[in-house]
Amino acid sequence: MKHGKKYIESKKLIDRSVLYEPQDAVELVLKTAKAKFDETVELSVRLGVDPRHADQQVRGTVVLPHGTGKTTRVLVFAKGDKAEEAKAAGADFVGAEELITKIQNENWLDYDVIVATPDMMGVVGRLGKILGPKGLMPNPKAGTVTFDVGKAIKEIKAGKIEYRVDKNSIIHVPIGKVSFGKEKLTENFRTIMDAIIRSKPAAAKGQYLKSVVISSTMGPGVRINPLKVI
Repeated sequence: MKHGKKYIESKKLIDRSVLYEPQDAVELVLKTAKAKFDETVELSVRLGVDPRHADQQVRGTVVLPHGTGKTTRVLVFAKGDKAEEAKAAGADFVGAEELITKIQNENWLDYDVIVATPDMMGVVGRLGKILGPKGLMPNPKAGTVTFDVGKAIKEIKAGKIEYRVDKNSIIHVPIGKVSFGKEKLTENFRTIMDAIIRSKPAAAKGQYLKSVVISSTMGPGVRINPLKVI
């Protein structure tokens, strides 16, 4: 892969033989973020688990203390009082069967998270082939299938993110924006890493944290010492 001049210059600031302390890694990411837009800072954690086994899945949610810096659009499937509760809590889109039809007929995907009340999951399930591949299907483990829609929406808007190990045993999550600065990004980093460590499956053997890397959207990765993440 060919990289631009800015990327190459940024890479020179990073010693690939070093595993950095978290705060030092964040500082390097900020120095190497040279795009003209407010880049997202992303975390990639490779775990010592085999996600092919159900007892080695790693998945959960956490509210980042300083949010992600992204405005999250929330769609809620609910009826009656729960629909009104969702609107009052700041949901961007609220509806029932009519939204099912809109998604099916128009492949409408102008939202980031879907929340549904349990009684709506029978009809929402029809959208599995559309929402599943996009990671948008509501799930009780992620707190997105609930009757407490007001709380769910407020947490999502406040910076709640879901983390989930992929087929390559890696978790990819955003931890904020470059504009957050060193202190806020470091605090968000420690919060998500604490959640990932707490989610270690009992069936996982050997070294759990294989590698921890952070980077900005357009910048090079900075490796963090897995023993110093908390």
